[in-house]
Amino acid sequence: MTRRTPAQTPPPPPSTRPSLATRRLALTLGIPRAPGRRIGPVLGAALVVAICLPISAQAPPDAAERVDEIFERWNSNASPGCAIGVVQDGLVVLERAYGMADLEHGIPNTPETVFEGGSLSKQFTAAATVLLALDGKLSLDDDVRDYVPELPDYGYTITLHHLMTHTSGLRDWGSVASISGWGREQRSHDHADVIDILSRQTALNFVPGHEYSYSNSGYNLLAIVVARVSGMSFAEFSRERIFEPLGLRHTQWRDDYRRIVPGRSTAYSTTSNGWEINRPIEDVHGNGGILTTVGDLGIWAAALQDGRLGGPDFVRMMHQRGTLNDGSTIVYAGGLMIEPFAGVPSVTHTGSTAGYRAFIGRYPDQALSVAMLCNASNAPTGGNGSAVARVYLGGMATDPPRPDYEAASRARSLDRFAGLYADPVTGSTLELRVQDGILRQGSAMLLPLSETAFQVGSGGRRYVFDRASDARSGFEVEDWQYSNQRYEPVESWSPSAPELAAFAGTYQSVEAETTYRVRSEDGRLVIWQRPDDEYAVEPIYADTFEGRGRVIRFRRGESGRIDALSLSLGRVYDMSFERVPG
Repeated sequence: MTRRTPAQTPPPPPSTRPSLATRRLALTLGIPRAPGRRIGPVLGAALVVAICLPISAQAPPDAAERVDEIFERWNSNASPGCAIGVVQDGLVVLERAYGMADLEHGIPNTPETVFEGGSLSKQFTAAATVLLALDGKLSLDDDVRDYVPELPDYGYTITLHHLMTHTSGLRDWGSVASISGWGREQRSHDHADVIDILSRQTALNFVPGHEYSYSNSGYNLLAIVVARVSGMSFAEFSRERIFEPLGLRHTQWRDDYRRIVPGRSTAYSTTSNGWEINRPIEDVHGNGGILTTVGDLGIWAAALQDGRLGGPDFVRMMHQRGTLNDGSTIVYAGGLMIEPFAGVPSVTHTGSTAGYRAFIGRYPDQALSVAMLCNASNAPTGGNGSAVARVYLGGMATDPPRPDYEAASRARSLDRFAGLYADPVTGSTLELRVQDGILRQGSAMLLPLSETAFQVGSGGRRYVFDRASDARSGFEVEDWQYSNQRYEPVESWSPSAPELAAFAGTYQSVEAETTYRVRSEDGRLVIWQRPDDEYAVEPIYADTFEGRGRVIRFRRGESGRIDALSLSLGRVYDMSFERVPG
């Protein structure tokens, strides 16, 4: 079949911004500011490189200064930082950068600095898949095993759209690698490793379409599908069909992490002694791995709005949200989160990988987009990006009034709901408590809606208990992510020394290709894993322990003897380890 090329659109006009070298020279020599532009000075130890084009009438006059305040803590020549770009009514109204791209060599961040965008990458991968669908080369309703037969047959059809919307039920391969002892920051992986890990999984987290669970596996598989269907590498297809047609001159995939990329920042994580380098050491991409600038992201955001890449059908398919098996619609589409923000429609996504952080947000009714890229691990993605959006939304950004938790909770008997609850599928727990007359889960307050229903915090999540009685009951979780999630009441547990000793033994997992050696030591349970990793787990309820974010449930056979353990870790549900006899 002949491949259909995307609709041709005129290339964007050449940038009228001064070159990086020109701006640096201006900083050094004190060249007067050009009309309509501003080059930020160095103030003591604080470094800011900035360009401000004329601000549209909707933007507050002090917008740039308010953005500076958001990023003040990273505005230093002793810290990595961020770049920010704002586009309003088709005009770049702000491009600004803070902190250093390279602490070792004293190179500052600029608006042209290349960062890694983490999960912002997913929308580019979705776009490549949609373009092939528009070419007639595949359908989003196709079974992924039609293209990747190495995946096990679980008895269900997993469609490409399931992969795009995180509703496939596939385990996250990176989480499995972490369970194996060789996570994404400990060993270099490529797409062959992704297929190898997924091919060994004997179960899904859930039936496809049952719920939403974020899984990088889906987007790595989409990248693999694009390569196999197009007959070229995923990186080459993206360059030919997306990056070049849109004029994304600074955008490419990190398909070879050793490749030299001019202008790329180094990523850093915070330590007790300051900063350390933390950049991805893998060739896996599609889930992450997009290398780009805030300027290119501004062009990309416009393309998702006006259809300059693939026309109206491209825009529609990119924004097609996932549907669960119960008929409900989730907020996740083609690498895009579509949900209201501060009272206005928004299309957003965040990114986080190694020490890189990222945010892209589009607010269609206000013709506004915000792009943020950072090389500092302590930069809050959604927090900072949304804060910039609020600046430019101005009075259009509104928040619902704070509920009166005290009044709604008054004269209600809440103590009967307090206690520990567990998810029967993953074993994960949550605890409800009454404090100052209000039912709480951690820092979140629960607002009574009826005798059995509560709203959790200010979001849309609700807990609906089976009954209102003195005896605790289980409850259903009502949220866009789930079609059926429950928590059941459990009691905390303090095992005796003989009870702990019964769990000691050797347990093996084919799926994670690893072995755990469990022993009882000094009144606690300790897990050892090769080559020399050891950690203690704490009891939470009967036969169940927690440590390092992992829930470990020991399974008993008909005789009552422990013969297996089940491990759940975030994006991996109920992975089985069999006990080795002896």
